[in-house]
Amino acid sequence: MTEATVSHSAPLLEESLPKIHYQVAMPQPATHLFKVTLHIQNVSSPILDLKLPVWTPGSYLVREYAKYLQDFTVASVNQPLSWSKISKNHWQVSTENVAEVTVEYSIFANELSVRTNHLDSSHGYFNGAALFLRVIDEEKQPMQVTIIPPNDQWQITTALPTIPGKSHTFLAANFDTLVDSPFEIGTHQLHHFQVMGKPHELAIWGEGNFQVKQMIADITKIIQVEAKMFAGLPYDKYLFILHLFSQAYGGLEHKNSCSLIYQRFGFRDRQKYERFMQLVAHEFFHLWNVKRIRPQELSVFDYDQENYTPCLWFCEGTTSYYDLLIPFRAGIYDTQSFLQNWSKEITRFLNTPGRKVQPLTESSFDAWIKLYRPHAHSPNYQISYYLKGEMISLLLDLLIRSQHQNQRSLDDVMVQMWEQFGKSEVGYTSAQLKEVIESVAGKDLTDFYQKYITGTQELPFNEYLEPFGLQLVADTEKVPFFGIRVSRESGREVIKFVEVDSPAHSAGIDAGDELLAIDGLRVSENQLSDRLQDYQPQDTIQVTFFHHDQLCSVPVTLDKPHPHKYQVVPITNHSEIQKQNFSAWLGTSLTDIALDASN
Repeated sequence: MTEATVSHSAPLLEESLPKIHYQVAMPQPATHLFKVTLHIQNVSSPILDLKLPVWTPGSYLVREYAKYLQDFTVASVNQPLSWSKISKNHWQVSTENVAEVTVEYSIFANELSVRTNHLDSSHGYFNGAALFLRVIDEEKQPMQVTIIPPNDQWQITTALPTIPGKSHTFLAANFDTLVDSPFEIGTHQLHHFQVMGKPHELAIWGEGNFQVKQMIADITKIIQVEAKMFAGLPYDKYLFILHLFSQAYGGLEHKNSCSLIYQRFGFRDRQKYERFMQLVAHEFFHLWNVKRIRPQELSVFDYDQENYTPCLWFCEGTTSYYDLLIPFRAGIYDTQSFLQNWSKEITRFLNTPGRKVQPLTESSFDAWIKLYRPHAHSPNYQISYYLKGEMISLLLDLLIRSQHQNQRSLDDVMVQMWEQFGKSEVGYTSAQLKEVIESVAGKDLTDFYQKYITGTQELPFNEYLEPFGLQLVADTEKVPFFGIRVSRESGREVIKFVEVDSPAHSAGIDAGDELLAIDGLRVSENQLSDRLQDYQPQDTIQVTFFHHDQLCSVPVTLDKPHPHKYQVVPITNHSEIQKQNFSAWLGTSLTDIALDASN
């Protein structure tokens, strides 16, 4: 355990201190209640408007944080002030002839995610959007935050700088910065390390089977690889917050920090450890792509409603492409593992029927109502902008490399976006993004966009892989295609998904139905595949199930087997040009990869 976070900050004159001051206390952590006090000085308006954000940047869903707010009171010099609630997240206070206001409220915090707040007897974690009321028209003011831990053993860690001479008090330049600076308060481990002459911190809450020295060494490699791409680090100090518990995965980017959540025993298994490093690479890459290189629609945040953009495929999907590539470049895994990871991602993509229905730009735009709100039918009509954006980024990288004999790549797109939009933090339009990609590719990409980004044509993976001596090979199941996924729940075989246009779908079987029998004999989830092997395509089976508690039995005509797994593998008898392209792309020998694949 190390000391509380100490940040470098310039001396701050008393007269320049902000007039907005938040105090966050947690006197009884087991109640999961943060006690927030907001002091506002120099109030000049007869009406004070306060709003709690409904979403947090980086997570594109209206989460209605106000549902956790309670015990709202307002006073001035110990005299209560009248107030009214205008909408779900909007409070209005009468402040005529009042110069100083104190607002008090509580936030219930028992949701452990990177997007919300969590408080218990071991720690307190919060995101600014989910905790701090916004003083309308004062968002650009500097703001103080004072933390009052429940005891002296709890330490405070955040990316915000401290205010000299003020205990446990931090300075945010404005409300956007406050929202963008999560706090970890409690009994966490805190590790300090230097990369490229700049201080970094890793705060770990929770027990697990991680090896912290190895973790920091590999995180350092990721930082170095990404910094090399962009010719430096755009911050003075960076903080990684890591939460560990049973089954978890996720991250949320911030300008000078990130929050990560991962399964506590997910570090000894090599594949799980590599997945964690991909998560680190993803969130760290965001400090350029989306925190500074931002779509125009996200250049000014509207905290009251959805902020629509068609460019999330680039913000998240291209970042997902690099979260596979960066650990490989850092030497955390080898070429074979890199290609295996790609095989898994392409398999996920090609097993999602919604790729044929929802265009990538629409997936980006509709993130607010679709990606974070999945239901049983979702895979049939939507596609993740993370997943397809990753596929598109692979094709664009290979396209650019093929056009320019590996002298240019998607890296050049990122660097140009950084130089043109990121350094100055000027938002880009979707047209400007296309122009930058075209300028690096050296060709008009209108047809590519119409087919694969604004359209839904199947992605021609082999056309783009072939110049690099690779091909995508399908592994087809040996069983006839039925079209359902089943999960055992409370002793019942519940159908969780029915693929559109499948034999099961055509027969009227729905997600949520309880599967009972095939041809009069009971069938369970783990028996289904074996049972189907007893039939041939075009055979008709009698399926018995409960639909809304009603016993049903329908004939289902099975289809030919469908591919269920895809592998990126070397082409047999690859040419010298293919060898050169592969080596220039991944820095290893295609011949060696081919030999490994054949063994």
